[in-house]
Amino acid sequence: MIEFERTKELAKKRKMSLLEVNDKAGLGKRSIYNWKNRKPGIMALTAVARVLHTSVDYLSGETDDPIPHNQESIRLEDDLPHSYRGYPVPERYLNIVRDLMEHDIQERENQG
Repeated sequence: MIEFERTKELAKKRKMSLLEVNDKAGLGKRSIYNWKNRKPGIMALTAVARVLHTSVDYLSGETDDPIPHNQESIRLEDDLPHSYRGYPVPERYLNIVRDLMEHDIQERENQG
């Protein structure tokens, strides 16, 4: 099935194994391998699309463009509970990320 082939292709480009994608998406044991013979559910496809930074439309063959165009930005200034591996991210770490991102944005603006 196309979902399996496209997932395999993007995983390889991202230097990830299918098992790694499967685990990061929170799917059952070796679920992606079942996609060879069975169409995946929308929840599983959505989870894999997030892991691979693509769209469900691409994975399901609705488009040939792997870049998601309606992707929302993550705003570090939002009052969201940021976490990493289930642990809350300390504000000082978020401030470091904000500073790095601001520096990168300024460099890009200065270049062009």
